[in-house]
Amino acid sequence: MIKIEGVTKVYRKGSPPAVDGLTLDMNDGEVLGLVGLNGAGKTTTIRMSSGITLPTSGKILVDGFDIVREKVRASRNVGWIPEFPNFEPNAKPLTLLKYFAGFYGLGGREAEDKALELLRMVGLEKAMDKKLRSYSQGMKKRFSIAETLIGDPKNVLFDETLNGLDPQGVIFVRKMIGRLRSEGKAILLSSHILTEIEDSADRVAIINRGKLVKLLDRSELKYLGKTQVKITVDNPDGPIEGVLSQFGETERRGNEFLVRDLKVNSDRIPDILEALVGKGYRVREFTSFGESLEQYFFDLIGGSK
Repeated sequence: MIKIEGVTKVYRKGSPPAVDGLTLDMNDGEVLGLVGLNGAGKTTTIRMSSGITLPTSGKILVDGFDIVREKVRASRNVGWIPEFPNFEPNAKPLTLLKYFAGFYGLGGREAEDKALELLRMVGLEKAMDKKLRSYSQGMKKRFSIAETLIGDPKNVLFDETLNGLDPQGVIFVRKMIGRLRSEGKAILLSSHILTEIEDSADRVAIINRGKLVKLLDRSELKYLGKTQVKITVDNPDGPIEGVLSQFGETERRGNEFLVRDLKVNSDRIPDILEALVGKGYRVREFTSFGESLEQYFFDLIGGSK
């Protein structure tokens, strides 16, 4: 678990803070999605949580250890996968992983077995004899995940890791995040691919100009923004649009109807179905849903400028 308590980061005196009074928790066995425009403070938050950059004020606790006063113990339990991994280009993956293992008290056969296990897990077993300079960006990110996991951290931070990956790479990272969550690790997923955040995250934190704008639970993601209702009717006729127009703006495509700008609260949406059935319409599909996370995000950020 990582607890961020009222953290501010100022890089230059007189400049606006990159992170401004941010309070946020990353819980064990949970994926927290971190969403924001470029410059919103996402990477700064991640760098402070991993101990790479120290906060100007406030407190960050990693499994109870202060990232400033107990930096070694706190940082030991954080794994950070940056957007652009950078390693010694002439090194080979197995050798470099064994070297990193030494920082966690692993050596000899134990270090080699662990390194081999991780390279197989991230799908690099056939590229172990190649130097890292020959790796594609996607392969470097896979190696970065292996490097991050060599110390078995309890908290793993993915900083735009999905950026630039091919579909196979995206699927791999998605499965890896699910695996780490099932192991009880706290996961932070920062990404501009909001559909992935929407699919993977248990909670979503939206930040803008260094401040927390909104924190959403997974249960809220289905009904973000303006709720709409999609209806499929087997026996539509002309008057049906009049029935539906009582509840909101109606768009018709054959026997499918979309009701937007609802005139009733979400708890009265079942009234629409009741009205249709009462008029003798055979309803095959009745689904209510909100805006996508992407649309909601831009509506929210646009309103906060």
